[in-house]
Amino acid sequence: MWHCQEVTSTSAVGAVRQGSLRELNLALVLGRIAAAPTPPSRADLAADTGLTRATVSAVVDDLINGRLVSEAAPAPRTGAGRPARGLVLADHGPAGLGLEVNVDYLAACVVDLAGTVRHHVVHRADLRPVSPADALARLAGLAAGARAAADREGLTLAGATLGVPGLVGAGGLVRLAPNLGWRDVDVPGLLADHPPLAEPVPGVPHLVVDNEANLGALGELHAGPAGARSFLHISGEVGIGAGIVLDGALFRGARGWSGEIGHIPIRPDGPPCRCGGRGCLERYAGQEAILTAAGLAGADLPADIATNRLAGLATAGDLAACGALHDAGTALGVAVSAVVNLLDLDTVVLGGGYATLAPWLRPPILTELSRRVLTTPWAEVTVRPAVLGPRSAAVGGAGSVARAIIARPAGWLARSG
Repeated sequence: MWHCQEVTSTSAVGAVRQGSLRELNLALVLGRIAAAPTPPSRADLAADTGLTRATVSAVVDDLINGRLVSEAAPAPRTGAGRPARGLVLADHGPAGLGLEVNVDYLAACVVDLAGTVRHHVVHRADLRPVSPADALARLAGLAAGARAAADREGLTLAGATLGVPGLVGAGGLVRLAPNLGWRDVDVPGLLADHPPLAEPVPGVPHLVVDNEANLGALGELHAGPAGARSFLHISGEVGIGAGIVLDGALFRGARGWSGEIGHIPIRPDGPPCRCGGRGCLERYAGQEAILTAAGLAGADLPADIATNRLAGLATAGDLAACGALHDAGTALGVAVSAVVNLLDLDTVVLGGGYATLAPWLRPPILTELSRRVLTTPWAEVTVRPAVLGPRSAAVGGAGSVARAIIARPAGWLARSG
């Protein structure tokens, strides 16, 4: 493990300001506390970072006073002397706000520094007939409720991240969200007419807009099994998006628009898609396509209830439900095989509504992977449901705010000081 040596002489730091050195030490110590498998003591942190005990003690005091760190209960005494108190991320300081706009629901959640979900709410509604301004006004109402819930928990929202099912350009401009009918929508501009979503914190963006599948992949990266460093996270809703994680980092592509797996053509002469193409994966494995094939279209049920009903029918052996899920899984397997062959991924994560349906989607996906992925005889591909399920995008967005605070705690301390 690498060590960061404390530098105290002017000749050694050169032009580095003392304030910058303090910022580095704050980030170093807080990062080690966040990553530690068990609560480290001040002595542990000094040994781990190479900083002096006096420096670590001063940094920890700043972090505690700034509501970023708390002292854990002391371990049972095993010998003479007072047992050292471990340090953990505080559960009463800054938190992140995660928001999501999807085709048939809105969501908001609050995640604290330790990654614990403290508030989560979903509002079900078909947003396709609704203007972007009206949809975002409803979302602002959910955000206000989330902020009130955070206040009751003793938390301060330090920033917000909003996920949308489409292509997001610079400045939060949604270039295209085909299933919502959005084109060139200035999301930050439309939300500016509503009360602030979070408190201003130096170094933390007030509002970040990103693709919901990317945020879902980030949520899975930090909440999923330890060691999962490269995977494809597929978000199955009315539309189908994917987040690609390579070596522990989200792969965005040249313009940040990677992961549009829902528009991989399964049959080039297939039915028309909302994107303007034909035979796209969404037309065979999207939520509405599956429900229609299972005979549940037009039931006027919220998507989560319809998905649960579909799962119940499949459990009971209903032929239409089982056939619809098998066909959808086969289409998914065809598309996923192409991505796995291209990127050499070893894990596929089924998120969104697919998490609930994973027991029936997984077998046909694996069948197609075994047929189409060249490396399968030597290295099998794992297919599993997402740990966060349908909450992954909102939780991933909120968690990104919390991690920004951990990476640069000086900004929060400057605000709270």
